[in-house]
Amino acid sequence: MDLVWPATTWALWVATLAAAFKVSGRDRTPEREPRCPAPAPVAELLRGMRVQDVFHSALFELAGRGWAVVEGDRLSLTPRREEPLLPYERWVLDQASARMGGAPRAPVIALMPDGQVLDREFLPLVRQRAIDLGLARRRWSSMLVPVLLACGLVVPWFATVAAAGLSWPGMIATMASFVAGSGLLLAGRGFLLTPAGREVAGPGQVEVNPQQEWIFTGSGWHGVEIVPVATVAQGAKRQEIGGHVVKRWVEAHADSENSYHIAVHDGSSEKAIAFRVKQGLYQDVLPGDSVRLLVRPRSGAVVRLLAHERQW
Repeated sequence: MDLVWPATTWALWVATLAAAFKVSGRDRTPEREPRCPAPAPVAELLRGMRVQDVFHSALFELAGRGWAVVEGDRLSLTPRREEPLLPYERWVLDQASARMGGAPRAPVIALMPDGQVLDREFLPLVRQRAIDLGLARRRWSSMLVPVLLACGLVVPWFATVAAAGLSWPGMIATMASFVAGSGLLLAGRGFLLTPAGREVAGPGQVEVNPQQEWIFTGSGWHGVEIVPVATVAQGAKRQEIGGHVVKRWVEAHADSENSYHIAVHDGSSEKAIAFRVKQGLYQDVLPGDSVRLLVRPRSGAVVRLLAHERQW
């Protein structure tokens, strides 16, 4: 079985794909400042937060501007005003109103749409806002390039199947062609950060209310208190603590370097534990990640990341 020709066609397709990505990755957009500061939902999207966190951020930002009132774990909508709304903001309010079903108040946990709905309808609106602000751009101006790349898979696939038939090389070629082609078509025109977007996506200050923070634990939104580790773990010089990262933030210091923090929740208690971490660990983890940490309870610092699993 001679696979030289199939291997050559696959190598040519991979080289073409790499060249297309390299050329499209060059940012040719003119340097310009965003027209206004990036809204919190857009900034969280650029930082790689889950779509549920982005929705939560948009809802609570609207509440901060008077479009809703949050009391405890309940939310009520205020009368609509003439103030113009961004498309994703209007979508969030419409979803909240529809899920409330005319009730004056509803639990915040009940207002979260299904993840597929968020991905299909909400996320494109936030991405478009990031593009409008000059924080992101499309990889390709049209679908022509990804469609041509996907169609080009026919050549190496046919060459492999013609030479190998239904043996394992042919099966692998069929599976690889299906996965690569589907990925190119589903990813569409792509979404890349501009230099301004990468600056927004970097570590930034996040306001933290130590009395109560809304966190997404996987079973819905819950209000919890964020406390230092020293208040729940005393005596031990080092201790292992595990759970899900529910929040991360940066404290700016005028006379010294910024300090980085994460809060970890065990999934059941009413408190999330705050730790001081190094910048590298801060950049590696996101809310929703499952972690196991070796910490110094007395100082509240993380000594080592023992385990890390991304849940989504």
